[in-house]
Amino acid sequence: MKILKTITAAFLLSFTVANAQESLDFSGKKELVSPEVNGSNVTFRLKAPDAKSVKLVANWLPQKGWEPGTVDLQKNENGVWEISQTNLPPDLYTYSFLVDGVKVDDPNNVYLVRDIANVMNLVYIDGAKSGNYKVQNVPHGTVAKRWYPSKGMKTDRRITVYTPAGYEKSKEKLPVLYLLHGVGGDEEAWMTLGRASQILDNLIAQGKAKPMIVVMTNGHMSNAAAPGESAKGFYKPVMMTPDVFNADMETYFKEIIDFTESNYRVRKEVNSRAIAGLSMGGFHSLYISANYPNTFGYVGLFSPAVMPPQNAQSDIYKNLDQKLKNQLNNHYKLYWIGIGKDDFLYKNVADFKQKLDGMNFKYQYVESAGGHTWSNWRVYLNDFLPLLFK
Repeated sequence: MKILKTITAAFLLSFTVANAQESLDFSGKKELVSPEVNGSNVTFRLKAPDAKSVKLVANWLPQKGWEPGTVDLQKNENGVWEISQTNLPPDLYTYSFLVDGVKVDDPNNVYLVRDIANVMNLVYIDGAKSGNYKVQNVPHGTVAKRWYPSKGMKTDRRITVYTPAGYEKSKEKLPVLYLLHGVGGDEEAWMTLGRASQILDNLIAQGKAKPMIVVMTNGHMSNAAAPGESAKGFYKPVMMTPDVFNADMETYFKEIIDFTESNYRVRKEVNSRAIAGLSMGGFHSLYISANYPNTFGYVGLFSPAVMPPQNAQSDIYKNLDQKLKNQLNNHYKLYWIGIGKDDFLYKNVADFKQKLDGMNFKYQYVESAGGHTWSNWRVYLNDFLPLLFK
């Protein structure tokens, strides 16, 4: 009887463990290391003995037109494909593999991130430039997913809100940055790809940025929330939703401000509000700030799309020159523009700067290396935040 009880207990234990953690592996087999980071050098490995070709697809490799850059891995006698990349500057990078033409994520790297409909692995190279992108031993803020009622869109919509360390125990009112994503993104993009909470925590702890509340919106108004997070269900996200350039974001943006100022301890004067965004979010920031000229003391345009398509019908996009003059007359504190030299929007931004120069519209301009990439936008956020709310 005792033996039977022992066997039964062992069976139940094994059943419980197997069902509690389905991915447990007690085989003792040696795990392949990929990526293996050694300073600025990284080795990638993939075991695929039957594959005919394996390529590394990575955002640091030179692009071929619109196609991402690739490089071939070499197979050793154990069926493991391998390649080393040397002298990578400090940054956060994304990559995946192409196995006989089929995209494959690195099965030995648990760090993944989604950008629109693509899922990629992450690899981090430590250094001065990337130090604020990682979690440091500093006080941490709180990141919340909140739903606000949109009368204009006739539904509740989700935003991501960062509050700095100590906010819950304080009575102090704080300034607010509204931080907007690019086309195809959502309210999660700045947190996952942009490392916004890490950058904020670190800059505030270093005394380089003021404690602030940061509200990250979903600029695709036909989506109430990120994919799989709304009643719309589990659909495949697309880059260009029907609402792009229909002015819903600009028209109903005040709902987000009203919700923030009703639910958080915030300062409500103009110079305690900032708005910034990348690409489409830069476009939104430009037109929101121009159409509500006495609302934001600080504006940041990161690799911004500038002009709407010629068939755009909304009054939001009309008479921009006059709206910019009104904005200029309201004495904003900072108008900040950043763009990469290789960005496909570089010419558009150059033309916009020429327009501003002709109006004596003061702005701060930063031109960096590289193109339309998160590598630049993380740098821009890291540089923009310390300029706010002085």
